[in-house]
Amino acid sequence: MHETAYDKRIFTPGLLFRDLGFLLSKVPALRRAMKNPEIGRAMTGKIMMVVTAVNGCTYCTWFHASEAATSGMSAAEIRDMFDLQFEARATAHELPALLYAQHFAETNRTPEADMTERLFAFYGEETATDVLLLIRVIFFGNLLGNTFDAFPSRLAGRPAPDGSAVFEALFYLATFWFMLPAKWLLKRRGATDMTNDKTNTRTGDTP
Repeated sequence: MHETAYDKRIFTPGLLFRDLGFLLSKVPALRRAMKNPEIGRAMTGKIMMVVTAVNGCTYCTWFHASEAATSGMSAAEIRDMFDLQFEARATAHELPALLYAQHFAETNRTPEADMTERLFAFYGEETATDVLLLIRVIFFGNLLGNTFDAFPSRLAGRPAPDGSAVFEALFYLATFWFMLPAKWLLKRRGATDMTNDKTNTRTGDTP
């Protein structure tokens, strides 16, 4: 692999359509997962930050960092999540899901069977299934952002080693109408959060 290659995971045409079909079929289950009291908003956000930290999606990083700051997490806590130094920050209830999310992402969606068994043994069938679905959702979002960035990276001389110039161009053309405004809004929101965090730090307030 060339040292300047674009090394983030991206979609292939087949993977994109398989994942899209899977998630569309799981919309009712996703609604249930988002309302699962055993997971909750804070744990959901942490799961998504962990998967994003592994996959390196810029847009998901901006969004989930901003969401975490809005929910009351400190800048130090957010940094630890994205640095995968979350064990001291996580509750005993959250930790198995976060460790599994990291493992799932690092193995590129091929987790070891015993890790999955432990997840289900700890949370039970319903909650473990919901955790898996949330991981799949953020994984899709990560690859969406990474694939959008792959075409400009290719034009700049940093192609994805296993990518396709034609597919990346078509993907960019199909998604730029919502990805570019999202990029602008997320960057602006992130800058505002950073300014607020610095202000709170100087005045001694808790973010």
